[in-house]
Amino acid sequence: MRVYPGRRGTTEQVARGASAAPSFPMLLIGLTGNIAAGKTAVSRHFAAWGATLIDADALSREAVAPSTPALRAIAARWGAAMLSPDGALDRAALRRVVFADPVERAALDAIVHPEVARRQDAAVAAAANRGARLVVCDIPLLFEAGLEKSVDGIVLVDAPRELRRERLMRDRGLDAAAAEAMIDAQWPSERKRARADWIVDNSGTPAELEARARVVLAALSARAASA
Repeated sequence: MRVYPGRRGTTEQVARGASAAPSFPMLLIGLTGNIAAGKTAVSRHFAAWGATLIDADALSREAVAPSTPALRAIAARWGAAMLSPDGALDRAALRRVVFADPVERAALDAIVHPEVARRQDAAVAAAANRGARLVVCDIPLLFEAGLEKSVDGIVLVDAPRELRRERLMRDRGLDAAAAEAMIDAQWPSERKRARADWIVDNSGTPAELEARARVVLAALSARAASA
């Protein structure tokens, strides 16, 4: 649990010298999962059931929006071919350049990750100021980015490798080689499972996934409420 300052009241109250609200604990959880494991479905359930959700993917899109420093840095390193005609990031072009090259991927991470972290910190602070007790940060590459210690606990959504490959081929139209390459670009599930605090298995039906996610969120909510 992390302790955050409570709401400070309105500007008028502060000017009158009104006391600030006492500090309160907030549970900050990292939600992660390998590609095609079902993390997005779990994050939607958590948000629908009342958790404050901060989506790192959404923040990363904001970080590379037109005219941002990160997008300018990307164009400076890899050229104007990384931009679409309307000035937005051409994600497919960038993926072709960095996906199979660890050096180039690390260079991209060095540009984007600090911008995402800054936005995430601001979102967490805003949630604390609203009095949120349970905040879930949806971070696909939590382990790969070394963010384990930035949260109070980690929820991993997982499914067997073979099933994830089938989902990628079915849902994204990838061939087997491309699906395997995307899976291999992330840490293996076994390595992540050993470091996770809660695991949501998604090897069954959507209804089974929902039921398992509900059990985990109930445990998180109870822990947040008991602090």
